[in-house]
Amino acid sequence: MTGGWDEAGAWEESGDWEETAEILLRVPALPEFDPSDEVESAVIRGLARSWPRRATVRRTELDLDALFEPAKADFPEALIPFRDDPRYRQLEEGTRDRIRAWGWIAYNKNVIDIEQHVVNPGFQLLFQDGLGTGLGDTLRAATVQAMVDEQYHSLMHLNASALTRAHRGRWLSDAALPHGLTVRRHRDAVARHADPRAAALTALAFTTVAETSIGAYLSLIGDDPSLQPVNKATVVLHRRDERAHASVAAELTSLVYEHLNSDDRRILVAGLLEGVDAFTGTDFSTWSAILAAERVPGAAALVADTAFGPGDSRLVQDCSAIRRLMESIGAGADVPDSW
Repeated sequence: MTGGWDEAGAWEESGDWEETAEILLRVPALPEFDPSDEVESAVIRGLARSWPRRATVRRTELDLDALFEPAKADFPEALIPFRDDPRYRQLEEGTRDRIRAWGWIAYNKNVIDIEQHVVNPGFQLLFQDGLGTGLGDTLRAATVQAMVDEQYHSLMHLNASALTRAHRGRWLSDAALPHGLTVRRHRDAVARHADPRAAALTALAFTTVAETSIGAYLSLIGDDPSLQPVNKATVVLHRRDERAHASVAAELTSLVYEHLNSDDRRILVAGLLEGVDAFTGTDFSTWSAILAAERVPGAAALVADTAFGPGDSRLVQDCSAIRRLMESIGAGADVPDSW
């Protein structure tokens, strides 16, 4: 199978293997950015200077620091699941400001956790040809290049959280928050399989969902002028970078799928379905931890009422990328109507 994903996310068939190889085998580079945009340029300069330190942020980058605007919100109110509940609305504005700051820290942590615990392990599995499908040097190199890209993305979000902590308070610690919902569900789904091959197929499915759907998650942070410029720029750059190249995970998963028997295909498709359910869900455990850190009275009831109340509790609503992938491999009949 050869081809690639166009900018709209649609699959384009191609009979030219060299063209596909060129798409997959590319030189890792910093995310594309607009040099005329002061904030985007600052984010990239901070990223470039931090990279030689092996993703360890030892100080706040001065140009990013100068761009921080204390009066602007760190996180969209619209992404707080209990935003309309009177118990939340009645909190002091300072408490709500801190909850929004926590929301941004949690958002970044979730991106980093997914990259480190879901995406890169799946790429590592492919690099090692853990499923025995005989991927050649070009495809193995593509997985390594993808892993390099993901480290850049993790570093961007790490820098963004470091900037927020420097201005809002060091108490905004990642250590106070659990792993995100996708990471927890990934761990549980893989652990359920006693057979290593079934576990590997499930891990690959979660990797594919995360990598093909991350754009929808990043799109949740819109272009609201009331939000921190650096926060918006971080998400814009990551999202643009995801769009700028073919979805390596989708391409490789399609190639692997062609070599699987019917039982393996069933396991992979089941993993894709479970992965979407995890990736799109609202992480109420993280919000519980945030409210606990802020000692919000009645936090447990507030979260429970929101989680089990009426309405759609999904955070990410756009499942179109994984739908297209499943249709392209002939598994479209398994796609739920809710997608």
